[in-house]
Amino acid sequence: MKKSIAFLAVALVIFACALTLLKSRAAEGGTFQKYEYVTIRWAGRDNTHLIRSNGKVEILGSLLNRVTRPDRTDDRAFYLNIAMNSVAREGYEFAGMTTDEIIMKRPTQP
Repeated sequence: MKKSIAFLAVALVIFACALTLLKSRAAEGGTFQKYEYVTIRWAGRDNTHLIRSNGKVEILGSLLNRVTRPDRTDDRAFYLNIAMNSVAREGYEFAGMTTDEIIMKRPTQP
């Protein structure tokens, strides 16, 4: 009888240790999303737009029309640079690009 009680006590201790180890490796609490992303899509100076992480689309034509492009400067490179700098002022940083899109990211607020 004493052996079975001792065996049960050891089994409970092992179970409690295993449960503690498994619990300590669980996923972090809070939000799963560490970054939010925006996409700048080139479609010409008047139709270039910014797609925000919530799905809202902003046409950047009015912003880009305010800036005069120097002679002998590539339209696409110049105006995408202006768009990137305006988004960077909001805390975004470069994350990647394709031929017609620039992806920028910023950390989400906890």
